[in-house]
Amino acid sequence: MDIVIIILCAYLLGSIPSALWIGMLFYKTDVREHGSGNLGATNTFRVLGKTAGLVVTVLDILKGTAAVLLPLIPALSNTGIHPLFIGFCAVIGHIFPVFAKFKGGKAVATSGGVLLGYNWPIFIIVLLTFLIALKLTKMVSLSSMIVAVVGFLYSIAYYIWTGDFYLMIIVGLMGVFIFYRHRANISRIKAGTEPKVKWL
Repeated sequence: MDIVIIILCAYLLGSIPSALWIGMLFYKTDVREHGSGNLGATNTFRVLGKTAGLVVTVLDILKGTAAVLLPLIPALSNTGIHPLFIGFCAVIGHIFPVFAKFKGGKAVATSGGVLLGYNWPIFIIVLLTFLIALKLTKMVSLSSMIVAVVGFLYSIAYYIWTGDFYLMIIVGLMGVFIFYRHRANISRIKAGTEPKVKWL
């Protein structure tokens, strides 16, 4: 029963539609009706501006971090589930949120939050990689996919060094989801029509 509870809690954390709630509460705007229609930080930046985008980014990151840290709650500490699998449930919740008709974001920030909660050095590495890639390419989508690859390569090296098999598996799975969720962006990148950020 405890296993079901912690998985459900992680999924519900991930399901919190930060972009939707911030938009509706403070801007009276449903971001799903504007821009790409995606419930993620990138579309929030595009539709609501920098402040809202940053807030949504932080909240989406914290969803993944909070999920990984759920076993620190005494009542949920003896489930025997690896924290990364719990965090991955939050990623699933972000992509398929019960609070937003199962149509969510692309899971980049929430995946980063999972890494922050479990292994902060890899979070710093992927964050710096993202910022550098964004500076060079001006494309959030391409930068996100580059981060997915770099994160997986790091997890392989970390596995060789420490034997942390779970990190390699979960980072690999999160990377697969990130690429899958960006398949339309990949087509636009190939066609040269992918939007570029103008503020960096």
